[in-house]
Amino acid sequence: MNNLPAFVSPLNDLAVIEISGPDAVSFMQSQLTQDVASLTPDHAVLAGYCSPKGRLLGTMVLWSTPKPDDTPCLCALVKADIAESLVKRLSMFVLRAQAKLAIANLSVWGLVLPTQALEPFPLESFADAGITSAAGQLYAAIELLPVQPAPYSCIHTDTGLWIAAPSTTDSPTRWWHISHIINPEAQADQGWWNAADIAAGLPWITSTIQDLFIPQTLNLELLQGVSFTKGCYPGQEVVARSHYRGTVKRRMAYGVVAATDAIDLGTPEELAGRDIYDAKQAEHPCGRIVNAALGHDDQMHLLLEVQLADLGIADFRLGQPTGAVITIRDLPYSIQATSA
Repeated sequence: MNNLPAFVSPLNDLAVIEISGPDAVSFMQSQLTQDVASLTPDHAVLAGYCSPKGRLLGTMVLWSTPKPDDTPCLCALVKADIAESLVKRLSMFVLRAQAKLAIANLSVWGLVLPTQALEPFPLESFADAGITSAAGQLYAAIELLPVQPAPYSCIHTDTGLWIAAPSTTDSPTRWWHISHIINPEAQADQGWWNAADIAAGLPWITSTIQDLFIPQTLNLELLQGVSFTKGCYPGQEVVARSHYRGTVKRRMAYGVVAATDAIDLGTPEELAGRDIYDAKQAEHPCGRIVNAALGHDDQMHLLLEVQLADLGIADFRLGQPTGAVITIRDLPYSIQATSA
């Protein structure tokens, strides 16, 4: 996203699930689309959790954080509205494995750094986000962060874990901060952060869109979130079949609705899962909204699942054939048709 200002915001729509125990890694290896066994403490990964039909019940950022006694421990950053259901469902399959799942007592912050390395971070952003006593600690930690980190690289500091969030090529550096610093009064509009996730082409499964999409239609394998060599997990046969047979015909694209039209669309949460139409062929929906967020530019930013063949041809409209115009923008990675 162009001209995204530096800021800090509590990301209250995210939660952290902790998976610990001697069998934590092997258990999650058997459940997720990602090769969990290859995780290292200095790098996080994107992963999906599927139903037996191969449809996503959750997407997550996953990292390894061994306990002080070296007990294996993994953490998964997920949307807060599905955290409890994921813990409950995954716990059903632990059986004899020595692994425990719980929602961690951690807070999640999003920080966008200045575009110029020597430009100071705006201290007022801490006050705007409701951070008071912890502001000095976070500000000191920011100075230790690399200016151009590799996406999903992990930096451990006294304040907690920093994970480099994916960005577009012309956007400032973004970091997730996973911390014990919890301020229940902290409030901020996290729409700017979520809009930057959308511009980066990063899909998040929420409760509204669970069990609707296979990983490929949300570009998960293009984001290195799927391993086709790791072995079995729920839905693996469906995901592998889509990969090895034919061509992926549906993909996730990025679009925006102009600020003048965004006012009357409803909340981003209400838009998730809503149908998309082609005004030129109005009989049936041609796609669905995956994620939505109101950006700093007052435009509604959207991730939408559509037919690849429609891109560049269709007149996409939101909600109905005469709805708000959706203008397609480029993602920072290619979604052109590939042999699946």
